[in-house]
Amino acid sequence: GYNFLWLILVITVGEVVILEMVARMGAVTGKGTADLIREKFGVKITTFAMFCLLMANLGTTVAEFAGVAAAGELFGINKVITVPIMAVIMGLFILRSNYKIIEKILIGLSLAALSYVATVFIIKPDWGVILHDTLRPQIQLTSDYIVSILAVIGTTITPWAIFYLQASVADKGVSMENYRDTRLDVTVGSAWGNVISAFIIIVTATTLFKVGIRVEDAKDAAMALAPLAGEASTILFALGLLGASLLAVSVLPLSTTYAVCEAFGFERGLNRSFREAPVFYGSFIGIIVFSVLIVLIPGMPLFQMMILSQSLNAILLPVILILVLRLANDKAVMGKYRNTRLTNILAISITTLIVAVTVILLLEPLLNII
Repeated sequence: GYNFLWLILVITVGEVVILEMVARMGAVTGKGTADLIREKFGVKITTFAMFCLLMANLGTTVAEFAGVAAAGELFGINKVITVPIMAVIMGLFILRSNYKIIEKILIGLSLAALSYVATVFIIKPDWGVILHDTLRPQIQLTSDYIVSILAVIGTTITPWAIFYLQASVADKGVSMENYRDTRLDVTVGSAWGNVISAFIIIVTATTLFKVGIRVEDAKDAAMALAPLAGEASTILFALGLLGASLLAVSVLPLSTTYAVCEAFGFERGLNRSFREAPVFYGSFIGIIVFSVLIVLIPGMPLFQMMILSQSLNAILLPVILILVLRLANDKAVMGKYRNTRLTNILAISITTLIVAVTVILLLEPLLNII
């Protein structure tokens, strides 16, 4: 039902605080997260952090190709056809084409998610019930509920976004003198994404949950848009799913290889040849091939794969957050732009929440026995 709207509120605050923090680090230092971790904590900690990042990013890349497969299956196209073709197309686009153009096309496809906003005002849910369930949620200590909490956290505050955003801010040459626009961009962008998430929850709760329909695959999820688009709801949902999945696929493998190469001093960059940067290109191709092969395993449950991969994101996230928090509070690194007390309280709170939920998940079988 509306049971996760409270979590969207919490996660919105957490995401804004954490991403603003790493954007500020990029503006102050002119360096990426991986670079700072290596300089401050040494090779062993860097290796562990990169392992966590790689595991989380591999899981998420698999999930995004699962999204591509699910979008194709809405039109009756087997994943054996859609996934390899899209993998090759996206790989060639990223390596050979103008990324900015691809980004605009994919963001355009992702705008289909706005249809959830329109649907809410068509179906006219009971806003009193929504407010009540948001402020007084029925939290359950079951494995399904806990895994879902982790999945919502892991799909919102992602390890890859931390590394990608800071590197992007540093590469753009943003300084604290012109940081204001970047902070506004990060804040509004983070919050708006979660507003869409809230509308998705409201639409599915008011339509599918109300009549007892369990979402087991993409076709079930598409039904939530039927009040707005009727028979075209499948097309609308597929466009949104495909656009969002391909947008992430175009960023994730690249951000992973940039971070790993940055951390260990390997040559990197699309402006270099394969001979000049073999680790960079080899890692990029390896991540895509591995993800495609996992998704193509016969009988692989696509929706469950998406959920579990995002849960893994959340479980590994505290490792990165603890390192980022230490950097953001280091006077030698940040000078007068260190975290404020409020920023630390909020960031530590979200980190503690993730750790607590993970511990509860591990102890849940024991709690049931007791």
